[in-house]
Amino acid sequence: MFLSSEKASNQHFSGKLYLLVLASLFGLPGYSQEPLPPQLNPQLYQIIDSVSASRLEMDITKLVGFGTRNTLSDTTSRTQGIGAARRWIKAEFEKISENCNNCLSVFYQDTVVPAADNRRIPADTRVVNVVAIQTGFANSGTYVLMSGDIDSRVSDALNAVDDSPGANDNATGMAGTLEAARILSQYKFPHNIVYAGLSGEEQGLFGGQALARWAKQQNWNIIGVLNNDMIGNTEGIDGTIDNRSFRIFSEPTPVTDDERKRIWNRFYGGEVDGPSRQLARYIDHLSRVYMPEMKPMMIYRLDRFGRGGHHKPFNDLGFAGVRIMETHENYNRQHQDIRIENGVEYGDVLEKVDFDYVQKLTAVNAITLASLAAAPEPPGNVMIGGAVTSSTTLQWDDSNDDHLLGYKIYWRETTAPQWQFQKWVGKVNQFTLENVIIDNFLFGVASVAKDGSESTVQFPGTLIPRRR
Repeated sequence: MFLSSEKASNQHFSGKLYLLVLASLFGLPGYSQEPLPPQLNPQLYQIIDSVSASRLEMDITKLVGFGTRNTLSDTTSRTQGIGAARRWIKAEFEKISENCNNCLSVFYQDTVVPAADNRRIPADTRVVNVVAIQTGFANSGTYVLMSGDIDSRVSDALNAVDDSPGANDNATGMAGTLEAARILSQYKFPHNIVYAGLSGEEQGLFGGQALARWAKQQNWNIIGVLNNDMIGNTEGIDGTIDNRSFRIFSEPTPVTDDERKRIWNRFYGGEVDGPSRQLARYIDHLSRVYMPEMKPMMIYRLDRFGRGGHHKPFNDLGFAGVRIMETHENYNRQHQDIRIENGVEYGDVLEKVDFDYVQKLTAVNAITLASLAAAPEPPGNVMIGGAVTSSTTLQWDDSNDDHLLGYKIYWRETTAPQWQFQKWVGKVNQFTLENVIIDNFLFGVASVAKDGSESTVQFPGTLIPRRR
């Protein structure tokens, strides 16, 4: 559940009343008297409509105006370098907080990276992140995080002097994070939302490493990291122009899985059903339902070939995380000195950013953050059974979340990328799908809030003991 001053639609109530009348008159088979979850959340449409391309353009322009945001650049100037950029970002988060009755906790989170750790760090360097936390009203330890990168670079990662606009890479991701904070801070959620500007990405993902370690030390239960890295380019290097599709990169299973988990995946499936992959499916589904003009592409890889992003340090510690980005990259506009060479323009400049496209991908992030922060915690200890029978049984730990309405069971064919079938089972902790053969499908369970917000799907990790 999340709250705002707007009134919700009566559409679901009317539909539910109609079904209840039919059930009472004709005894519809399989229809439970328990309330059905709403199929759509009108507030997510409000959030989409609130994302402003003009505000995003102003923020991206401001970030470009710092000249260079290289991690090794000036930290004392008021107008140039990464120091000025991070102070401006912090001031923007503080301004957003003032407009929501100080609902954000804003602070620097930093670490010192020794020179010996990386060839792109020639001297001991202080890497500083800017973090804003929107605390949920349920006082839970559950967090969902959106990040963009503060830093930029030209051809030489050690060049901290020459202009490095970083308009698309990654002023777009940073501006999107600020815009999501502006919008979602006007709502209240049970769980916590973290908005982060991360540094040191071009030097070796150091900002993400620092924040991930710190979150682990704070015992944060991070259920999703949305790393936005380049969300503003719509003209590919091959000339393709596409402002509708975007990519979601996700690893298949956590690198932290132990031998027991690997054995489970081998014998019972689950090779592509880790938490990060479920998060990717969640984003894909929300986008297709609430923004049908968009075409998300789930990419079954941690990241692009030979490259990395700031979701990886979180994945390394076992947190679910994905990279959200444009579909068609233009390598002439990435990590390049600004120049014209043989008639080809090089450089990551403001003029090449599609602000309407940044608006769309920012909206994808915002509705994902809102839905996850409003959903009950995912069901725990999901178990499955059904060997040598014609039916499949799932069992899980029940939740005492006050906002929980019940649970949905999902299943799909073993080669299908997205969940194909679902069944609302209400507030129970065990259910048998009659005549659904366990060998032919993969299964999972999601928690559902009273407003219809769902958790990510939890893949079963244990067998239900056979009764003797």
